[in-house]
Amino acid sequence: MIKRIITYAEGSDDDATRDFYVNVLGLDVAMDDPVLGLRSGDDPAAQVLVLPSGSTDPLPRLGIDLGEPEAVERAHAEAVRRGLRVVYPLTDESWGVRRFFVEDPGGTVVNVLAHLTGSSRTE
Repeated sequence: MIKRIITYAEGSDDDATRDFYVNVLGLDVAMDDPVLGLRSGDDPAAQVLVLPSGSTDPLPRLGIDLGEPEAVERAHAEAVRRGLRVVYPLTDESWGVRRFFVEDPGGTVVNVLAHLTGSSRTE
């Protein structure tokens, strides 16, 4: 079950970026650590995460929330079985998310994630 799909913007977490998404587009700030996370007040599944620019690491362009950590593990195993390029290993993050980044066949990096039990953060 896909719980939500998240779009990633590249930029900086500065006042101008926050002001644009909040005061121009009407999104709410859902988190600001480790990245700026914004969501619609009408539909919390509609989200944008602002990632830092200039990173040398592959950054995801979108995230797919599979709803449960076990689904992330199954997707990871299937990606590895198919020989897809995993660019960030399967990890339980300190902010309550199990995730990995995988490159799709076209080269887009996808963050595959689910919240761990008891976590309700945005990413």
